[in-house]
Amino acid sequence: MTDQAPAAQTDSPEIPGKPVSASRTTLSHIMTHNDTNLLGTVHGGVIMKLVDDAAGAVAGRHSGGPAVTASMDEMAFFEPVRVGDLVHVKAQVNWTGRTSMEVGVRVLAERWNESTPATHVGSAYLVFAAVDADGKPRRVPPVLPETDRDRRRYQEAQIRRTHRLARRRAILELREKRAAEGFDD
Repeated sequence: MTDQAPAAQTDSPEIPGKPVSASRTTLSHIMTHNDTNLLGTVHGGVIMKLVDDAAGAVAGRHSGGPAVTASMDEMAFFEPVRVGDLVHVKAQVNWTGRTSMEVGVRVLAERWNESTPATHVGSAYLVFAAVDADGKPRRVPPVLPETDRDRRRYQEAQIRRTHRLARRRAILELREKRAAEGFDD
């Protein structure tokens, strides 16, 4: 789902903005044997579920209601997560459009029984669309960056959005071209 029109072109009144800190959250979970893959480390899908859960909570908090995952990109795993790790999934809204939000997520892990600093084990960016009771897109409040880091994240999110839209456009153009050439893949 994408933004359909800039806020200035709608008849709806402006929605007051919300600061990044109003919806920022951390989800923590201790990893058990139930979370492992065949290699004995925590399955990437388990981490991705935690990422989606934390991002969804942030998107719902920011938008003031239901929000659905529209896309996940740039999910990167830097270090394996092990059984007994306490995983912290930190999420915040980086950017908002008319009906969508980019949520940045940082995944940290630390041993449950040690006092060593947590290790950055993964990061992801997700796009959520706010929806109403009928599943139709609804407007979201603008995000108000509060710190230099928030402002950097906002600017980087705009770059990622531009790339997502360009990639989508290029794929659709290629499909149209192939269909015109008689390919029906």
